[in-house]
Amino acid sequence: MWEFLPANLRLLCSHYRSVAEVCRKIRINRGQFNKYLCGNSIPTAFNLKRICDFFGVEEFEIALPTEQFITLIGVKSRKTSTVDEQTAPQRMLGHLRQRSSPELKAHIGYYYEYYHAMTEPGSILCSLVHVREDGSDIVYERNERLQITGTEGEFERYRYVGFAYYLRDRLFLIDYESLTSNEISQTILIPSFKSCITRLNGLKMGVSAADHRAPACSRVVWEYLGPEINRIDAYRRVRLYDVDDPVIDDDLRARLTQTKFVDGLFVIA
Repeated sequence: MWEFLPANLRLLCSHYRSVAEVCRKIRINRGQFNKYLCGNSIPTAFNLKRICDFFGVEEFEIALPTEQFITLIGVKSRKTSTVDEQTAPQRMLGHLRQRSSPELKAHIGYYYEYYHAMTEPGSILCSLVHVREDGSDIVYERNERLQITGTEGEFERYRYVGFAYYLRDRLFLIDYESLTSNEISQTILIPSFKSCITRLNGLKMGVSAADHRAPACSRVVWEYLGPEINRIDAYRRVRLYDVDDPVIDDDLRARLTQTKFVDGLFVIA
């Protein structure tokens, strides 16, 4: 039964820098391990389990004919590599997806987002947000445009894309600027617990698009527009506004000024 063990064991060891390294990692005496490699001794049940656990094979597999064993570990290696490549960059997002509440789906649709502009302090920026399903994820797209100083009707456009999660009664939204890939921003909203969504309050953190790239935090308000809209008409409102502009109604203005600075923290009043 164990006639193929030495060759299979040597094959497994060839994937490491030396036999000494393998012995050190498994914590098996080098002299004893050499006897296994030469076929002069068979591992005890305890040592065999340690060896198989280390190399990721079953005890019956390590005793298979060598040609069959080569095929087996080749398949295992490819499967392991493929899984690692597919899941390594997505493992944390997958964990968040599992933790996210299905109540997030109630917030799918279009929104106007209002917050204090980080590039133009003293102004309110209105952007257009679309939250939607993409397979098992909830994703969103946020479009902004800023008037170019000294021009009439010309704008710089920004497009953010990201993921949304609903964790412990809070909406967490993380996105990046997809046109230049030079910024990541995070928004945390208090969800609507009413049957009809109107406006959601929260905080937004990002950086200014100006040369100094200063990190900043602003009160943010999302105004629900509906599951479907005329995007062209809605996009006309996307721009910078003065704080006293009639577009910024009293309720919206009050929501954007309620943030307090308490013991070093920005909190929603």
